[in-house]
Amino acid sequence: MHIPELCDACGGLRQRQRSFSLLLTISLTTLLAPSSLAQTPPIPPPSSAPLELDLLIKPKNYVITANTINPAGLTVPSLWWAQQNSERKLLDNWIAYPASNKEPARVDLIVNQQLWSLLEYVERYDFVNRLGSAARNFGYNVRVFNYQKEPLATYTCNFSTSPALCSIQTNVKNKIGLQRSL
Repeated sequence: MHIPELCDACGGLRQRQRSFSLLLTISLTTLLAPSSLAQTPPIPPPSSAPLELDLLIKPKNYVITANTINPAGLTVPSLWWAQQNSERKLLDNWIAYPASNKEPARVDLIVNQQLWSLLEYVERYDFVNRLGSAARNFGYNVRVFNYQKEPLATYTCNFSTSPALCSIQTNVKNKIGLQRSL
């Protein structure tokens, strides 16, 4: 049984009430949402400084390599445990640069190209994520290279946020040898 409405304007009134209610809900949600969600600080691009392999042979006072030993205590960043225990022969060496006026602190990892090329994308990502997380704990960004100075991956953070916002980028060579960044 259908009961007709007593006035034709009542249907329009209900529609306007629903529209007003929806508009009010959207407005309140927008006003009450934390502004930090709307304004995420950007993650800086990776350093464009060249890899300085000569520092592995003739290190300067300001850099730390896998061969640097601090007799007074732990050398920062400490990647020896990762190199010895979990990365086996993949991580061959590294050069850690302290922060400067121009750039944040970074670690350039040098990997064994033969082993790197055997890894699947997910295994490479996992490697970069694990070492990047370890370096991040010391306030360092990470770049991954081979001995031919080819950039293979980066782990870059915005340390001005808490927790730090980080991004991983990897270069992948497809089967025909073309390189692309993911």
